[in-house]
Amino acid sequence: MIPHNRPTLGLEEEQAALRIIRSGQLSNGEEVRKFESDFCKFLGLPDGHAVAVSSGSSALFLAMKVLFSEKETVTIPGYVCSALRNSIELMKCDMEVVDVKKNSPNIDNELIRNNSNPKIIPHMYGIPVDISKLKNSVVIEDCSHAIGAKINNKFVGTIGEIGIFSFFATKLMTSGGFGGMIVSNDHSKISEIRNFIEYDGKLDKKLHFNFQMGNLHAAIGREQLKKIPEFLERRETIFNMYKEAGLELIDVEKNDGTIKPVRFRALMKTNQAKNIIKKLKNNEISSVIISNDPIISEYPEKFPNSLELIENTISLPIYPSLLDDEVLKIISTIKN
Repeated sequence: MIPHNRPTLGLEEEQAALRIIRSGQLSNGEEVRKFESDFCKFLGLPDGHAVAVSSGSSALFLAMKVLFSEKETVTIPGYVCSALRNSIELMKCDMEVVDVKKNSPNIDNELIRNNSNPKIIPHMYGIPVDISKLKNSVVIEDCSHAIGAKINNKFVGTIGEIGIFSFFATKLMTSGGFGGMIVSNDHSKISEIRNFIEYDGKLDKKLHFNFQMGNLHAAIGREQLKKIPEFLERRETIFNMYKEAGLELIDVEKNDGTIKPVRFRALMKTNQAKNIIKKLKNNEISSVIISNDPIISEYPEKFPNSLELIENTISLPIYPSLLDDEVLKIISTIKN
């Protein structure tokens, strides 16, 4: 079976994990600091402007905690992972949900241009959203799908107030199954988050909670980060193989060169989604229909573009260890 997704791990990750196990230093420590430093260097941020955490979901919650106030209304897209809504409810904030742009997985900027609410803007499937036009509100960039993507030659995650990243096993890179990173140009925000999650020996009577990453995950994450350029290049090659074969994929709309996407997903447009998924499965190929937050189904009249994407697209395998022969088999099965 060709899986829909699989992490690309090698000897380097194995040796890094073994090094930490043999050291006996498994908890948060020097390896985590090095991972944070490596990540800052990758994004072109000053050292100390990143903090590694236990997951992308915890990164999102912590970003909200330092930026948003209780009962504040937060704007998010409807076509998105439920982690956004869950974080908003944990923060006891109110929520405004906006439809995506037609034929795009991203929020429609025109609907929120004059909206002053704080916002969580995901760069869905590695396709960046130009948030530079949203000048009247605080923005958290959700870069869970988009490490390495750029807008106007700036990495996503470095444009809004805070950027968050996920290293879950299905993402562009992993830190051993779970993990996340928070970055900001504002060092005080990173310091506030670090103080909240690193509290051993602190007697300040402030509220703290452990969302820390351990050295074992950080060591794997550091090796994966080194491979990100080749990972992204391979994904781009596979994406282009699908396109050159005539498959209609969701992509950047009218790219003038200012937007550089990364290929987290290969989302194919089709009005025969279930039939194609069945055909692929019969040929030992796994593909999926992207499902989204139930709020879309509850209010379909508010989210026609989101519903259209759910009903008329399927996600094809795309990851660095996918072989050319496997890509050609997927293409042949679909076209036949």
